[in-house]
Amino acid sequence: MVKNFWHMVNDVIRRADVLLLVLDARVPELTRNREIERKVDRAGKKLIYVINKCDLIGKEISEKHKKKYNPSVFVSSTQHLGTTKLRERILIEAKRIGKERVVVGVLGYPNCGKSSVINALKGKGSAKTSSVSGYTRGIQLVKADNKIMLLDTPGVIPFREDDDLKHVLIGTKMFDKVKDPDIYAMELIKFCKGLIETHYDIKAKDEYEALEKIAFKFNKLVKGGEPNIELISRMILKDWQQGKIRLS
Repeated sequence: MVKNFWHMVNDVIRRADVLLLVLDARVPELTRNREIERKVDRAGKKLIYVINKCDLIGKEISEKHKKKYNPSVFVSSTQHLGTTKLRERILIEAKRIGKERVVVGVLGYPNCGKSSVINALKGKGSAKTSSVSGYTRGIQLVKADNKIMLLDTPGVIPFREDDDLKHVLIGTKMFDKVKDPDIYAMELIKFCKGLIETHYDIKAKDEYEALEKIAFKFNKLVKGGEPNIELISRMILKDWQQGKIRLS
């Protein structure tokens, strides 16, 4: 199945005039697929970084991303931010290569928001979306307007990449599928450097105590009144993957 997905990605790169690589604004480097970047570069095509979920990061983080990812456009499909700028950027590239109508390939990891970006450009729900990783199963052709045609692809993971923590953080491995969710929840708490505690309005001296306090706060307990660590860990991972936790 993975090979079939990569075959489709190669086909989209071949057919497209311009490529968009959709990144999660909270973890752009983790969602940066360098295999795709190399393939686009070898094909001699233009790549634009689309920093999705930009409403979940603060201005200081945004400025750092602007310097690192170039050219880039910041969007939030849920807040309807950046769509006009993205369309303008695409048309600039179309003009540069001398085309009045441009075919745009949309690439990225599973669950990074490719279909949501397409829907934002289209203005209607043309590409089906889901919070479940790997929802898109084939190439979908979507007409954004008279000048832009979009190609949506299944999300792909680089060959030989086997990093469960990374896949939990970027949402390619879903919160309800992981074993030992407490391990990943504590790593997430560590990664966010105090923002998980701020989000849930608790104070804790370490990651495990944070889990306990969040469990007590939401009354997620087992018999005897002890915190249900597995349940609360999955809740935290779910909130993260569904974009409820903001980095600022």
